[in-house]
Amino acid sequence: MTVGDSTRRAAALREARRWIGTPYLHQASTLGAGCDCLGLIRGVWRALYGQEPSKVPPYSRDWSEALGDERLWRAARRHLRPVTQALPGDVLLFRMRAGTVAKHLGIQAAVGAAPSFIHAYGHHAVMESPLTAPWQRRIVARFAFPEALPTSTTP
Repeated sequence: MTVGDSTRRAAALREARRWIGTPYLHQASTLGAGCDCLGLIRGVWRALYGQEPSKVPPYSRDWSEALGDERLWRAARRHLRPVTQALPGDVLLFRMRAGTVAKHLGIQAAVGAAPSFIHAYGHHAVMESPLTAPWQRRIVARFAFPEALPTSTTP
């Protein structure tokens, strides 16, 4: 991990913590007013880079589950950097049930004996939750925010 990685992860975590208490609102991404799990990641991205990498098309709460389309995972791979080691400030992608598409995101807040993550969870405000064994089993991918803005802005 480079100094830049460490600084970027710390900045991402600080920003995610600023969003705690923001009400849940599907497809929103406004600090203090409302966001969903993707909206939280979008807000952190804007704080880190100033603008989003691409326009987010409308999406349903099921994230193309009926079609088995891993739409959110593809977008994460396009804009974020896959990682394997759990570090604070990284983006977590969850599959809420076995056999379904990955459709929940959060930001790793703590690792070690008491791991936690920050996320916007339906019918709740943005919160920091313990990353318990049931949540850990749902993680399908981890990502770091990129070192610099990606050059492609194609969705």
